Amino acid sequence: MHLPENERGSLCPWRREGDCLVLVVRLTPRGGRDAIDGVEQLADGTPVLKARVRAAPEDGQANAALLALIAKALGVSRRQVSLESGAAARIKHLRITAFDIAMITRLEALCPARA
Repeated sequence: MHLPENERGSLCPWRREGDCLVLVVRLTPRGGRDAIDGVEQLADGTPVLKARVRAAPEDGQANAALLALIAKALGVSRRQVSLESGAAARIKHLRITAFDIAMITRLEALCPARA
């Protein structure tokens, strides 16, 4: 399986689908704070964006907090970010509509360069 790389050589936890972006996230609920903690590679080689939220994983609270966190980090409205899959799982696929190059620039800033 070929994994996409960004301009700086880091593995990308996103893919472009038409005018949307699909972002793969590993969420830690009750993480003490709302934050994005960079990128890691899962055991199967899949790159994921690590995120944590204060909210508990009850009644969709953690998912809602994640969508708000990602929207803020990418500079888009909350309604442009939706949960595509993984509602009850740690690994989630988010769909971000209205793709633009600035969004990639902001994602690049969240992904450290590979040594």
